[in-house]
Amino acid sequence: MLRRRFVPGTQLDRPVFPDSIGGLRDPSNVRRDIRRARGADALAWLTSHAFRKTTATVPDAAGHDLGMALFTEVGDRWGQLHVTFGLGAHAEVVGDYDRAAELHRNGLRIAEELGLSTEVSDNLAALGRIALLTGDHVQADELHESARAQAVAQGYTIGEEFAELGLALSARRQRRFDEAEALLRKWLVHDRRLESDLAVALIIAELGFVAELRGDADAACALHREGLAAARKAGDPRAVALAFEGLAGAEALCGDHERAARLLGAAAALRERAGAPLPSGERGDVDRITGAIRAAVGAEELTAAFERGRVHGESEVDVPAP
Repeated sequence: MLRRRFVPGTQLDRPVFPDSIGGLRDPSNVRRDIRRARGADALAWLTSHAFRKTTATVPDAAGHDLGMALFTEVGDRWGQLHVTFGLGAHAEVVGDYDRAAELHRNGLRIAEELGLSTEVSDNLAALGRIALLTGDHVQADELHESARAQAVAQGYTIGEEFAELGLALSARRQRRFDEAEALLRKWLVHDRRLESDLAVALIIAELGFVAELRGDADAACALHREGLAAARKAGDPRAVALAFEGLAGAEALCGDHERAARLLGAAAALRERAGAPLPSGERGDVDRITGAIRAAVGAEELTAAFERGRVHGESEVDVPAP
């Protein structure tokens, strides 16, 4: 692809994005340059980690469909592969799991055809996520294990993390809390070193749910507040909503069911404004917490508090910084 697209005479044995003297760029220097360029305020969420598959987070499906048509027209299988991954991620976000699985299976076939081992790992892990979200924990674990093995064999750290976090998600949902926590804390150290606020927020949310399910309200509350701070720094409304949902579980465990319901309402409002209401496969924690609140205070009080949180949003819940 590089030979086709580069001008004649390009030296293809050199780095595509070299440092100032033509060599390989050092990650710590890249992070330093990004910090210097972005400043400390409005763009503080922008880290080197944020560039990785950023467009796959909440991609524009119409734009990806156009991209797929263009790559198909010119026969660019590599381009098709990356558009497929983005479309699959979008289908997952909106809860269309059948389409997500189909797209990632197509991506896996293209990656195997092109001999792209790292992309094979990514698509295996993505299929593992879909299996997890549809409740097939056995298949989810098998796919994530295959993705991890593929990533480790290639020295592909990003892929190894993607796969192992999938294993952690599955372990937590199967109540294998020690296994889940060990994997989560391993990658928490890694992502803190990378200053990846979004990844840190998501990992801490999972640790907070582990603490809540163990019955440790104080630890759950502390973790979810820390995760909320990271989510706000990352500027991702879905991550902020997840932290609110986690805090709702901690508050319900402490007996403040009215506040827990308001937190759930605020989280729902954030997700709706982001155009990504919580899909069926990700409702497990929210449904569990909602059930606990309903059992404690009744449906009428639950609904009233939830609506207050949904209408007034973050101003209603007033969560202090950790």
